[in-house]
Amino acid sequence: MRPPSPQPSQPAPPFNAPAARRLRAALGMGPEHVAYGLRVSYGLPYVTPDLVTAWERGTATPANPELTALAGVLWCSPGELLGRPRTLREHRIARAVAAEDVAHAVGMDLRGYLRMEERDDWRGNERQSAALAGVLDLALPDFVTVTGREAKLAELLHSAVTTRWQAYVRPVTKLAPVDRNVLEEVLQELHQDYQGHMAATLSWGGGTRGASESGRDFLDRIVDNFWAGVERRTP
Repeated sequence: MRPPSPQPSQPAPPFNAPAARRLRAALGMGPEHVAYGLRVSYGLPYVTPDLVTAWERGTATPANPELTALAGVLWCSPGELLGRPRTLREHRIARAVAAEDVAHAVGMDLRGYLRMEERDDWRGNERQSAALAGVLDLALPDFVTVTGREAKLAELLHSAVTTRWQAYVRPVTKLAPVDRNVLEEVLQELHQDYQGHMAATLSWGGGTRGASESGRDFLDRIVDNFWAGVERRTP
């Protein structure tokens, strides 16, 4: 029998179904070969070719142990079978790092670390956060997201583009340690884009309502636009 589904506090990682199908095909394997490998080599007796096909079609999602085993059968890392990680747990799984190793690296007891991972609520101090970024090899945008700073960053960026961006250089730097010159250029560009977008919408006859909706769409994407601007200016 198949083991019970993961509990709500342990959601399945974001599975990249097309990647799994592509990797299997590149090895010249059929779903039946993958299922056989999972049963014999990884002790998952309930896996059938139909289940493998369901994973590849996106109608079912492998749980964490299944994902790790599938990566073994397909001769790839777990990260190659994942979509873009968002949570602390997803980043750890994508890099195939044991929870014990992360807890040790950041100087926490395993139970305390797992509690934060399950709740997706990082509570580490600055030193521990830096250690976390190192052990999981987190890029700055991912670091900001995983440590729970993205909502505050979005709030600051909203204010920066709708008022005086110069006043938000220092607060943004504290959340996202970007080079000051790069940060100033990005904030100025976002401010100009937002103001120009609002003005253009009004001139097209959309009126205040049209400008409001257009501006809201721009603000909804403000964090992604911010990181895109930083990436364009970073060697």
